[in-house]
Amino acid sequence: MKTVSCIFIVDDDPITVFGIKKMLKSVANCDDIQIFQNGQEAYEAVKLRHEQGRPIPEVIFLDINMPIMDGWDFLEEIIALDINEHIVINMITSSIDPLDYEKWNGFKDRCPYTLNFKNKPIFKIDSADLGCINVAS
Repeated sequence: MKTVSCIFIVDDDPITVFGIKKMLKSVANCDDIQIFQNGQEAYEAVKLRHEQGRPIPEVIFLDINMPIMDGWDFLEEIIALDINEHIVINMITSSIDPLDYEKWNGFKDRCPYTLNFKNKPIFKIDSADLGCINVAS
């Protein structure tokens, strides 16, 4: 089980949040899991942690479609913060629009962080979602 210092779940759907938290218990040891219902709240929390020198979330589960600030706008803002720590951002969506996948691909090319794309519902959280690489023995 991987130990993670901080995880952010940014999603306005309580069922998705519940599912992610439940699955995380089986793959990660983390005492600092923060929940946000929109990208603005999450961005402000990341920015404050960065300014205060507190741990930046190592893993972020980020919904694409949310009120106030969506996942795309959150990505724009967090990239602009120029954080040097490694972050794994898991984009999660119920969208079937191929343009969302194309947009993710464009972000992936310019994002300094690991950027994964997941469709809802999420049935499993694996090591790649936490930034781990499994090595076969």
